[in-house]
Amino acid sequence: MTVVLVFRNAPAQPQDVLRLVLGGATKLAFWGIAIGISTALALTRFMASLLFGVGPTDAGTFVAVPMLLALVALFASYIPARRAMRVDPMVALRYE
Repeated sequence: MTVVLVFRNAPAQPQDVLRLVLGGATKLAFWGIAIGISTALALTRFMASLLFGVGPTDAGTFVAVPMLLALVALFASYIPARRAMRVDPMVALRYE
């Protein structure tokens, strides 16, 4: 929160705060999805006997699930980013 407050005290617009928070969340989501996909592809050989009705490397699953996770991550970070845009920096700095 302090980084956002210092960023807001500089001559920055609320859209810059939104971009800062969403950019960090997008990076984290991207790396998490990339690690998850590579791990899932590596473990398909071991998990193939446990899957029913879906192939171990089903393209639809490997596309739909990461897209859904990316949307959830962006939505989950958009809500706090909007709250951070509305905070008056001086009031928040006095509170801390």
